[in-house]
Amino acid sequence: MSDEAASGRGVRTLLVSVYVILTLAALGRSAYQIATKFDQAPLAYGLSAVAAAVYLVATISLIAAAHPSGRTIATWALAFEALGVVGVGVLTVVDPALFPADTVWSRFGQGYLFIPLVLPFIGLWWLRRRYES
Repeated sequence: MSDEAASGRGVRTLLVSVYVILTLAALGRSAYQIATKFDQAPLAYGLSAVAAAVYLVATISLIAAAHPSGRTIATWALAFEALGVVGVGVLTVVDPALFPADTVWSRFGQGYLFIPLVLPFIGLWWLRRRYES
């Protein structure tokens, strides 16, 4: 195995590992919020559930990235995530009243150490570097 192939697998393993953690965190958070206080902030809690679903799709599709369909789905999931975290991030900074409670993507993922902001771009970079060269 070449060093480049091993490096590509290492990056994928790291990406998938972080996505598994984000999936579990967002799923737990949104499930709890929806079950206990959905009426207080349905948009925010619904967006957290959307983030969990996107993270799950990203995780599975990154695992399957060796196949063209896996790469396509991963690219769309990561692009959706990037747009979501930037869009929600801007809205929560410009008009915080829109979201009376935090979402996973509030303030660009600040509650998750900005990992939701950085991770999709790393994933898109890795997909392009690994499979479009």
